Parts: sequence; C-alpha cells; structure tokens
Amino acid sequence: MTQSKFKESEKRIEIIMSILSNYTPECIVESSVECKIDDLGDIDGITSKEFALKFKNAFDIANIDISRAVTHNKGIMNGIDAVLISTGNDFRAVEAGIHAFASSKGMYKSLSECTIIDNIFKIKLKIPLSIGTIGGITDIHPMVKLSLKLLDNPTSDKLMNIICSVGLAQNFAAVKSLVTSGIQKGHMKMHLINLLIKQNATKDQIDKSEEYFKDKDINSQSVKDFLDLN
Repeated sequence: MTQSKFKESEKRIEIIMSILSNYTPECIVESSVECKIDDLGDIDGITSKEFALKFKNAFDIANIDISRAVTHNKGIMNGIDAVLISTGNDFRAVEAGIHAFASSKGMYKSLSECTIIDNIFKIKLKIPLSIGTIGGITDIHPMVKLSLKLLDNPTSDKLMNIICSVGLAQNFAAVKSLVTSGIQKGHMKMHLINLLIKQNATKDQIDKSEEYFKDKDINSQSVKDFLDLN
C-alpha cells in the first residue's frame, strides 16, 4: 500500500514508548572446537567412535525435540550465566535474547550443533550477545573487578568470546555425562560432598567416601554412619 492510499488520520505517528530491545540478532558470537575422532580416546568404557556417534545423536535430538532442547540449552546457560553474573552483566537480558534466538526459526531448537565429517568431530555454539566491561557496577563492585582482573581485563569483544566458549565447554561436559556415566552420577557425588561438609568431614574422610558409597544410598544418616566408622 502506498502512502497516498492512507487516510490523513492513519498517517499520524504516535510514540507509544521508547526502550532498547534485549534481542540482538545482529550481534552474534560463535565458538567452536574440533578434533579427529580417534583423538577423543576411550571414554568411560566406550570407544571414541561410539562416543562421538552417541554425542552427535544427543545433539540431533535437541534440535528436533523441544523437551530436550530446553534442558540442552539450560546446560549451556549454566556456564554463560556464571560468567555474566561474575562480570556484572545482566544475565536476565542475555537469557531472554538467547532463548528468543533459539526460537527464531519458528521452533525452539538447540543453540549448539555437532557434526562428524571426514572423521572430524566438531561442536559449535552460536548466540546473540551484547555485553560490556565498562559502566554499571563493573567499576564499583569489588567482586566484579576481581573477576575481570582474573580474565585479564578483557575488552567487551574478548569477553563475548570467553562467555560463548564457557557455554560450549559446559555443553560438552553435560552431554558427555549424559551419554556415558549419566548426569545423575555427578549430581549424587556433589550431594555426597555437600552432606560431608555439612557434617564437618575431614579431607581424608571425603577422599574415602567415594569408594564407600559406590554401592550405598546417600542420605544424612548414611553419611553420619560413615563418619562414625571413619
């Protein structure tokens, strides 16, 4: 419809609100890593080839099944949010933009992808990311200052690369656990350590606990019984 076909009343411009958007699809950062399948080595009792195929299948499922995609992407955000919060950036704004990006093709999908081409195993993460290292609380919060110092006081571009790479590393670790020993094993180990610390276990007792609880239930009473014996 040309402008001449609009009524005069329809040509009136009314400003409803003025606000920046947290959706930044024009500001994309990508991180990837690749290696020969054989270089992966045997992992938790399965060959490198078996691992690579199971790993890729897990990624493929996250690309077509929204139930899996949500948890797959949540694992990525575990790493991303940690860096965002520690460097004084608005993790809620970034989360909103990234999840919108995951839905940008009409269906919520995995943010990362895995390919196996000519025996090369590759994983890649691509996300919209607009963050800063100056302003806000970055100049006044002591822990934010320390976090940025530990990262060698990166520019915003460098910090974007770091954040994306941490998300990809977190993604690899989570999916690796899922297709091998199972994520529950790691969660239970963390639960055990938390219970031991709560009951003032020594380092020696903590070291002995993993073998002891290999085939036993983990709860407050069983941990107390273990500590009484050790």
